[in-house]
Amino acid sequence: MHEACGIFGIYAPDEDTARLTFFALFALQHRGQESAGIATSDGKRIQVFARMGLVSQVFDEESLTSLTGHIAIGHNRYSTTGSSRICNAQPLVVGSGDNTLAIAHNGNITNAEPLFKELTEKGYSFNTTTDSEAIANLLLASTEREWPAKIRQTMHRLQGAYSLAIMTKTTLYGVRDPLGVRPLCLGQLGNGSWVVASESCALDHIGATFVRQVEAGEIVAIDEHGLTSYKEESEKLAMCVFEYIYFARPDSVIDDRLLYDARRDMGAGLAEEYPVDADIVVGVPDSATPAAVGYSAKSGIPLAMGLVKNRYMGRTFIEPDQRIRDLGVKLKFNPMRPLLEGKRVVLVDDSIVRGTTTPQVIRLLRKAGAKEVHMRVCAPPIRFPCFMGVDMATQHELIAARKSIPAICEYIGADSLGYLSLDGLIKAAGRPKDSFCVACFTGDYPMPVQLEMDKLALENLQTRPVEPTYCQAGVLPPE
Repeated sequence: MHEACGIFGIYAPDEDTARLTFFALFALQHRGQESAGIATSDGKRIQVFARMGLVSQVFDEESLTSLTGHIAIGHNRYSTTGSSRICNAQPLVVGSGDNTLAIAHNGNITNAEPLFKELTEKGYSFNTTTDSEAIANLLLASTEREWPAKIRQTMHRLQGAYSLAIMTKTTLYGVRDPLGVRPLCLGQLGNGSWVVASESCALDHIGATFVRQVEAGEIVAIDEHGLTSYKEESEKLAMCVFEYIYFARPDSVIDDRLLYDARRDMGAGLAEEYPVDADIVVGVPDSATPAAVGYSAKSGIPLAMGLVKNRYMGRTFIEPDQRIRDLGVKLKFNPMRPLLEGKRVVLVDDSIVRGTTTPQVIRLLRKAGAKEVHMRVCAPPIRFPCFMGVDMATQHELIAARKSIPAICEYIGADSLGYLSLDGLIKAAGRPKDSFCVACFTGDYPMPVQLEMDKLALENLQTRPVEPTYCQAGVLPPE
C-alpha cells in the first residue's frame, strides 16, 4: 500500500529556501518515491526543477544553487492518478505573467475526468495526465480576481481528497480539503518565516517549530504581510485513519497526538483483544515496531528483534536476475535465527492488503526455526478500495474481500490470526470515530465515489502526445 505524496512549502526571506525544502522533502521521502521536485520564486519569476527518482537522486549542489528565491514549494510523488512518468512529476507550473502559479498536490480528485473534459473544451491545455493539473487549470479558469477567492471557488468544484501547496510569484498558500482527508500542518521558522508540510517531522528536520494543523477547509496565505487564514466551516470530517496506522512517520504529530503513541496503543489493544501464549513478540519493521512495543508491554511477552530490515532498499533501476528475484521478501527482511529458533512468535504488522507479502514473512520465520507464528494486525480487515489518494488495490485484489478470517489465517500459514477491531483502532487513535474516513473497512465512503476508478483515466482521455516540459524535465525556464 502506498500513499499519494508529500508536500512542503516555505516563505522565508533571507533563507536558502531551496535547500531547506530539499531537507524537508528528504524527511517526507516515505510518502512518495517516484519523483521529486522543487519550485521557487524570487517575487519576479518562478523556477522549477523536477525529475524521476528519490530526493537524493534528483538534486545536487548545482540544481539547488540554481533555485533562488524567498518562497519555495516541494513535492515527493507516488502516483494515484496518472502513470509514473517524467511529465507527471511535480510541482507543476502553469499560467503566464501575473497568473503564473506552481502547485504541489497530495490526494486524489474523484471528479477529475469531467473536470478534464470541461477544461479541455474551454481551451485549457494539459501537459500532464494528473488530476493535479485539473486543479491548476481550474485556478486559472476562476472568475474571481484575488487568489484566495480563486482558490475557494476551485475548492467548491473539487470532489475528493487534497492538501495543496500553491505558490504565486509573491505568496505561498497552504490548502486542505473540507473533509481534512490528507494531513497538512503549519510551522514557523524564525520571525516572519512560515512553512506548511504534510507532516510535522519535516519541520523538525529544518529546525522549524510546529504551530498547528491546517484545519479542514482552510486556506492559509503567507506573504510579506505575514499569515492570513481564510476558513470555511466543514460539515463533516474524514481524516484518513491510515495516516495513524501506517502512512505518517511515528515521530509526526497529528492533532496533538504523537503517532508513535497511537501505534503503541494499537498494539496494546491487540494484546487485549487477541491474547495468546507465546515466547516473543516480533514487529514487522519498521512500521509495526511501535505496535509490537505496545503488544509486548500489555501482554508481558518479551519483545525481540526477530526481523532485520534492509533500510537501503529504496528505488533501484537495476533489474535483479531471476535467482535474486526468487528470494522475494528476503531481499527486504532477514530473520535472526538465534532469537527465533524453537520460539512461539507473535508477529505484529500494520495491515494485510493483498496478502502477498505476509505468507512470505511467516515462511521466513518458520525456516528460521519459529515453532508457532501468531499473526496480529493493527488494522481491521480491508475489504474496500480507497479513492481518496491511496494506491491500495482493486476490490477483487483485497484478500479480506474474498476470504473469511479463518481462510486468511490458513492462506498466510499462521497458527492464529487477530485483527484489531474498528472500535479498538479508534480508541487508540484518540479521535472521535466520525472524524475519520474508515471506508476501506466499512465501505461507507464520506462522499459519492465511482466504484471502479481507473488510475490512467486522464491518460486515456488525452488526445495529443504528452511531452516533458521544463517544469517536469528538470530544466529551468529561460530568463
